[in-house]
Amino acid sequence: MMDWSVSFEPFLPWALIALAGVAGLALLLALAIGRSRGTLLRALSFALLLAALANPVVRNEERQPLPDIAVAVVDLSLSQQTGARSKRTEEAVAALKQAVARLPNTELRTVDVKSLASSEDDGTRAFEVLNRALADIPPDRFAGAVMITDGQVHDAPQDPAKSGIGGPLHALITGSKTEKDRQIVIEKAPRFGMVGQEQIVSFRLDEANGPGQPVPVTMTVSGGTPITLDVSPGQTVEVPVAVDHGGQNIVEITAPSLDGEISLQNNRAVTVIEGVRDRLRVLLVSGEPHAGERTWRNLLKADASVDLVHFTILRPPEKQDGTPTKELALIAFPTRELFVDKLDQFDLVIFDRYRRQSVLPEAYMFNIAQYVRNGGAVLIASGPDLAAEDGLYSTPLSDIMAAIPTGDVVEEPFKPMLTDQGRKHPVTKDLPDSAGETPSWGRWFRLVDTSTQSGETVMSGPGDKPLLVLSRQDEGRVAQLLSDQGWLWARGFEGGGPQTELLRHLAHWLMKEPDLEEEALNGRQQGNDLIVERRTMADSAEPVEVTLPSGKTETVPLRQISPGRFQGSLPVTEAGLHRLADGKLMAVAATGNGDAREMANLRSTTDVLDPVARATGGSTGWLEDGMPQIVKVSAGRQMAGAGWIGLRANDSYRVQAVSDTPLFATLLSLAALLLALGSMWYREGR
Repeated sequence: MMDWSVSFEPFLPWALIALAGVAGLALLLALAIGRSRGTLLRALSFALLLAALANPVVRNEERQPLPDIAVAVVDLSLSQQTGARSKRTEEAVAALKQAVARLPNTELRTVDVKSLASSEDDGTRAFEVLNRALADIPPDRFAGAVMITDGQVHDAPQDPAKSGIGGPLHALITGSKTEKDRQIVIEKAPRFGMVGQEQIVSFRLDEANGPGQPVPVTMTVSGGTPITLDVSPGQTVEVPVAVDHGGQNIVEITAPSLDGEISLQNNRAVTVIEGVRDRLRVLLVSGEPHAGERTWRNLLKADASVDLVHFTILRPPEKQDGTPTKELALIAFPTRELFVDKLDQFDLVIFDRYRRQSVLPEAYMFNIAQYVRNGGAVLIASGPDLAAEDGLYSTPLSDIMAAIPTGDVVEEPFKPMLTDQGRKHPVTKDLPDSAGETPSWGRWFRLVDTSTQSGETVMSGPGDKPLLVLSRQDEGRVAQLLSDQGWLWARGFEGGGPQTELLRHLAHWLMKEPDLEEEALNGRQQGNDLIVERRTMADSAEPVEVTLPSGKTETVPLRQISPGRFQGSLPVTEAGLHRLADGKLMAVAATGNGDAREMANLRSTTDVLDPVARATGGSTGWLEDGMPQIVKVSAGRQMAGAGWIGLRANDSYRVQAVSDTPLFATLLSLAALLLALGSMWYREGR
């Protein structure tokens, strides 16, 4: 394409040329008034002289037209997978490509918007994708953008006038104006709750294009017995939920489907209340003063969440030395109150080097055994007292002990070791410095010899003799630490050891904290995947069958990732409660979609994009009304109308070659100037 133009490259400054022109005009005016001969020739000669000084140049540019660039932003997020939106999107993209291909000097670039597995609650980031595409397009070549979406865009600019889009934005909506949908919206739900207390969960039912009548909504807590509530659309409902165990308490709320509903995925909502314990109530009974007693007390009192009741038996009742009662510095041991009236109020009972004494009658020991069978927890830390004839094993507590004393006490240096079972058990597997064949812990020097008939031996001493035995007794649990030398770790002897961590893990296991269960099946959502985890003391784990909220089942094989821990994964395709089972254990896992914000509202709408489209000169339209015609429109004109949308014609080009021709540098122009001067002189000579 050739383009001609005229420019000036003056030999003198324009100010001097203008001054000369003014002076010449004044002189010519005076000559004209005086009716001097040859005035016209003088004027022509003077004009040619001024033109020669201005040096006009004829410029010829060889231009290459540059195509205008339009951007198609295609929404491929999760909400676009409902109904006929995917099909309409594909058809619209194909029609748009064909239409732009027919336009002169126009190029179409297509970018996709997807729901990212790495993002949480991110939504449809259409403008972020569009801005990245615009960064590679020169502003003077941008023809406009066309968004093919359901209208649920979550990063639309708050101020449409400051969108930064230098051209028209047209939105083509893939859904329908008459879509029906029901949605459960959780308005308020606590993240944490005290175990044994109730928390309030409030929710509402939103309905679009439905009958507006009350519907039965089902609520289930941790897979338990569902309750049904009649809920009207738009009504906020508050329901008390009992937090009955530590860890995750999963609340699932489900609304029935609506005839012709676009999707059932948002008919279900899930929230998780993390159950936490208010206080840990511990009863510590020390049978006698000894070096480790203070260590036990310090460890328990250092935890602000522990309410400790500690009694040390300094002077048993059978010791009669004639000291008057009023002169004794000791308070009476409230045995009946602790072991009859309030025993079930304690979360953990610890016997530290306790011998059978008349302080606690046989009936009280029987109460403690029953307390364990009914779900209580007992930790027995023993020294030579257990091997003695008056040890705890000679009381009704023998019925709940897994480690039976032989009567011998081993007194030799040894380093506590983890057994094969201990490397799998959550209580001991993650203890600090336990890696390797020999943990880097300090030595102990005494161990009560026992034999085990049940339970799990997780730590051992010399000759692989049991050192720490964990057992389940009906509904309760018992831990036996068969040495009274643990205080050496607390004192830092030979580098010490993880006494604090061990005691904390023991207490939490005894109190049935889910994170320390040795046999456990659970699931959690990570990005767009459901991670299934199985903890077991066995050497292998069976595949897990996952029942999706829709009733469809999937089988997830598991692989070992550490001793006693197996994992597998499953892509999340449905929101709601997933039920897990492996033939022995059952569990539930709450999942949302990979992008919860994306699925919060599935109705198609023009409300989000219409302000931005209008601010840029574009438009919004529904594809169900038909694909609009695509045309090129000159800048400054209307960019949309009934049945058509426009892309801006920028007329951009690239200059490939330039040639300049000075008009008064040619022989012809010089001859014209000389002819005019000569004619003027000739006229003067006549």
